[in-house]
Amino acid sequence: MEKLLNFKLKIWRQKNNLDKGYFKNYNINNISPNSSFLEMLDLLNEKLLYSKQELPISFDHDCREGICGMCSLYINGRAHGPDNLTTTCQLHMRSFSDGETICIEPWRAKPFPIIKDLVVDRSSFDRIIISGGYISVDTFGSTIDGNTILIPRDKASEAFDAATCIGCGACVAACKNRSAMLFVSSKISQLSMLPQGKIERKKRVLNMVQKMDEEGFGSCTNTGSCELECPKGISTDYISILNKEYIISFIS
Repeated sequence: MEKLLNFKLKIWRQKNNLDKGYFKNYNINNISPNSSFLEMLDLLNEKLLYSKQELPISFDHDCREGICGMCSLYINGRAHGPDNLTTTCQLHMRSFSDGETICIEPWRAKPFPIIKDLVVDRSSFDRIIISGGYISVDTFGSTIDGNTILIPRDKASEAFDAATCIGCGACVAACKNRSAMLFVSSKISQLSMLPQGKIERKKRVLNMVQKMDEEGFGSCTNTGSCELECPKGISTDYISILNKEYIISFIS
């Protein structure tokens, strides 16, 4: 029979972006070690709803399969919690000790303003993508099927690895400068490596870097914290590719 766990939770509460937030303490008992972190928060919210003494805690979630990147929480000083290569929704309570105090916060970055409690607005990422993260494809008439375009295996693998970025924002939350370079570089790299992305290649990197700066993200100083906390293990090598693409866009 599994041993149930008890926790002390220190959770950030904030009504909206204009309100002054604060930490509030909660106790949650009899949690299965096989419960996910979000399931534990669900149980806490059921408790709050039943008591009718305060509103449930707002937090972002969607697929709960480690794919969408919505479950962005800062847990005990780490983006997505203590496990490497793991999103919050895939984090299980067996990763914590019985009786442990768990501090839960939203992403802390000016370009990610708090909406409510643990939910932040990451639409700045969307605007970066809109500024250049697309390809021009003629879909009228005799369109060439993408699968018929020959691509070297190593390039296809590199592009796929870059494309695994889920846009959760952990790289920004982990960076002392609140830089979005890992996110932007992964999106630029995956398209620059493929023939379908060559048409907008120069314009893409200029527009996306400009938009990143306009949104208020900080500069990259190569501390490597973004790669360390990325749940998909995106390499900082892609930042080098972004820098190369940026220089090429000016000299050629």
